[in-house]
Amino acid sequence: MALQVVLTSTRAILTLPDNSLLLTPATITISPHTGRITSIILLPGLVDAHVHLNEPGRTEWEGFETGTRAAAAGGVTTVVDMPLNAIPPTTTVEEFPAVTPDDVASAMRVLQNSPTTLIFETSAVAEILKLAPSAPALHLHIVHLSATECIPLLRKARAEGLKITAETCFHYLELAAESIEDGDTRHKCCPPIRTEKNRDALWAELMRPDSCIRTVVSDHSPCTPELKILPHRLGGQTAAAAAASSTETLADSAIEVEPQEEEKEEKEGEAGRETKVTPGDFMAAWGGISSVGLGLPILHTAARERNLSLSDIVRLCCVETARQVGLAHRKGSLKVGLDADVCVFDDTEEWTLTRGEMRWKNNCSPWEGKVFCGRVKETWVRGHRVWDGQHVVGKPLGECILEKRRV
Repeated sequence: MALQVVLTSTRAILTLPDNSLLLTPATITISPHTGRITSIILLPGLVDAHVHLNEPGRTEWEGFETGTRAAAAGGVTTVVDMPLNAIPPTTTVEEFPAVTPDDVASAMRVLQNSPTTLIFETSAVAEILKLAPSAPALHLHIVHLSATECIPLLRKARAEGLKITAETCFHYLELAAESIEDGDTRHKCCPPIRTEKNRDALWAELMRPDSCIRTVVSDHSPCTPELKILPHRLGGQTAAAAAASSTETLADSAIEVEPQEEEKEEKEGEAGRETKVTPGDFMAAWGGISSVGLGLPILHTAARERNLSLSDIVRLCCVETARQVGLAHRKGSLKVGLDADVCVFDDTEEWTLTRGEMRWKNNCSPWEGKVFCGRVKETWVRGHRVWDGQHVVGKPLGECILEKRRV
């Protein structure tokens, strides 16, 4: 039996005879019958187009098992992994030693007729816009937009016909620098959390019908708690304990490691080294926020003040993210023939995120203690229930999508 869905107003209502969620085969058909209206809303499974799962190489930070478990708990049925922090990474200075503006321009010309997207950091916006006319058909995308100073440049480029879009992140739409306590390095990320004024300007752009911000993603970038170097009042270790327990990891994460004076008797002729850490040091702490699976409650909670509808959330986190990564033929919508990826959402339940409810490998996040409105009750992937509101259910069934991108 296929999933039968009726669209009543803005809600998709199940109409199976036994009122259950029996989703087989893994496609969706539309039932012509009227269903029982309940307080539960059916949404397409969310598509998070920017997630760092850190596998292989840094599975003590995260990994596919724990990262996708957290995603499923939040109604996310598809994640796009950015393997920046994996070992080996796919983007390092050593691998790209000579990339110049001329190199980027050449790449644009080569790729301009292909169904692909080039992504860039916000700091590169001005330079990229200078080069964009050389490949006008190529889609350009700006990741984790946080600074609203970029928006006039992007709007001007779009008005001139350039195919350029941007994404922002849940934390830039909800958090503000003025509210961050001194030393609370859980909030450190790159780009950084900015002012309330900047946050409000991001929202203003996001809500425009012609907004250059087309998607909202998590940029889930976890690490071990030691790398956040939290002060003791926030659950961090003392400086000595942090240094003793995480020397190797600290060295790998660009946290400053300074040499001591040479000892009289050195082994293998090397100087001893000491890791200097100061709890609450924003400059030394790892920059990244854990949030995959929290996007829906974050945005839905903000909707009460920002005039954001569930339809807007579906557009920003399902439809457009699937389109951005070339998966709209399978993901992002409740349509005939698409994967039966469904998020069962209670838009009225209020709840507080505790460490015990964090599904990531490391329960260190600025979202701890936040009160949200709206909770995912079930998640279905390709017709199989993977989250029952309390636990992940069944055997892992995620698949790696490596199909050719479609326009």
